[in-house]
Amino acid sequence: MIGLHQYLYLSAILFFIGAFGVLFRRNLLVILMSIELMLNAVNLSFIAFSRYGTGTMDGHVAAFFVMALAAAEAGIGLAILVMLFRNRTTVQADDLTLMRD
Repeated sequence: MIGLHQYLYLSAILFFIGAFGVLFRRNLLVILMSIELMLNAVNLSFIAFSRYGTGTMDGHVAAFFVMALAAAEAGIGLAILVMLFRNRTTVQADDLTLMRD
């Protein structure tokens, strides 16, 4: 039987892998994927608390809103990434230090 602690450990591991990707990677596409991984870790903890904590659907509703936020973030982030690549021909975060060019 899988308990609440196992879900929370998995969620914490996924979140820290995503945070590591955001902090130490330089490719903007990898950074966006790391943010998505962090949002999915939060969803896992919401669902786990909903199932083992109160037994209500509150965690599922919160996870649904986080999924909507993740979809909007992916759409806007990828659009910005495509425009950066068209203008600067790079997606490396180190090469994007100036706002104008």
